[in-house]
Amino acid sequence: MLDIKFIRENPDVVKTAVKNKNIKLDVDLLLKIDMELLNVKNLIQNLSEEKNRLSLEIRNNNEEAKTRALEVKVLIKENEEALKEKEQEFKKMMLLTPTIPSEEVPIGIDASFNVVTKKFGEIRKFDFKPKSHIELLDINDLAEFNKITKICGSRTLALKNNLARLEMALWQFTYDILFEKGFTLFNLPSVVFEEALYGTGHFPNEIENTYALPKDKQYLTGTAEVVLNGIHKDEILNEDDLPIKYAGFSPCFRREAGSYGKDIKGLIRVHQFMKVEQFIITKNDLEESEKMYQFLLNNTEELLQKLKIPYQIIMCSTGDMGVGKYKMQDVECYLPSENRYIETHSCSNLHEFQARRTNIRYRENKTNKVKFVHTLNNTGLATPRILAAIIENYQERDGKIKIPEALRPYLRNLEWL
Repeated sequence: MLDIKFIRENPDVVKTAVKNKNIKLDVDLLLKIDMELLNVKNLIQNLSEEKNRLSLEIRNNNEEAKTRALEVKVLIKENEEALKEKEQEFKKMMLLTPTIPSEEVPIGIDASFNVVTKKFGEIRKFDFKPKSHIELLDINDLAEFNKITKICGSRTLALKNNLARLEMALWQFTYDILFEKGFTLFNLPSVVFEEALYGTGHFPNEIENTYALPKDKQYLTGTAEVVLNGIHKDEILNEDDLPIKYAGFSPCFRREAGSYGKDIKGLIRVHQFMKVEQFIITKNDLEESEKMYQFLLNNTEELLQKLKIPYQIIMCSTGDMGVGKYKMQDVECYLPSENRYIETHSCSNLHEFQARRTNIRYRENKTNKVKFVHTLNNTGLATPRILAAIIENYQERDGKIKIPEALRPYLRNLEWL
């Protein structure tokens, strides 16, 4: 969400961002409503002042003043009701105003305009045709799909045997890395009120992908970012306490409305998954914000390099990065059976976007001014998706699967799944 003052002073910049991010927002209409709001507020103020003046005249038994006072009272009520309607319309449109993207971001309406910025790791040369992770799961009895589907519906699964242990090892492995880097660790709930999802910017655009609990007026989150962003709602933080680094683990839920294709089978696109999310609150400073962004991205690279999984980093285009993102890069792991990369991590800098929605600020030491913070996030690790890349990259000709060396200490030095 942008500052309305910025929109008034830079309408063309905002219009360009709206166009490049493929957002349905009429900036001229927004400014028109903004002006109408100012006019109505001024009118109510003038009427209130007139009402106060008339009250003095009424004390002197001025009949005309009494008549006019009644008229003014009605006018104030009518305009206050009109003001409420205009404010609701204004708020809905303001929630759609995008963060102005970085100049680094490629311009394009969708993911086809994304640009690969880095590749890392040697792609293994198999002397046999690599099997898909779905085949390998079946051969090694590591997951249950069919029976679980009967109970829980499509795109659900149950990990079994040593794969269940490996999943837990991955979470602990990720937590250890982030703890050493100064993150405060949280095991978080997944149930939140609607306000929290508006706070991160997932609402209104992601409503159709979010599971609702209407009886309780709550929702299931698709990332711990939602809870972590809400922890400091309406607070003014001390500059000396920044940056704040949180890592939150939680079950995550997505309806995956509109998704299709082969990814709906297996471990890649499921309705429920587990995720450790990195989340940072930092100063409203471009240099410091970029420093934290690179820190988050480097954490992901370190994790994947320890797991020895080939990966690539892409810079997401304006149309693929979301309303609130200043910059966003996805990290994708190599999937041998399909000779392609799949997204496993997503790193974003949102500048003031979430802070304005959640009203998170800090007081500068030098100026004593209160400013909105910057917020950033990146996947720490999400399962079961990452398991698909591990299973396929570590498979052998006979279908057996090695365990990455970095994870063996968490599994009593077990070498094979």
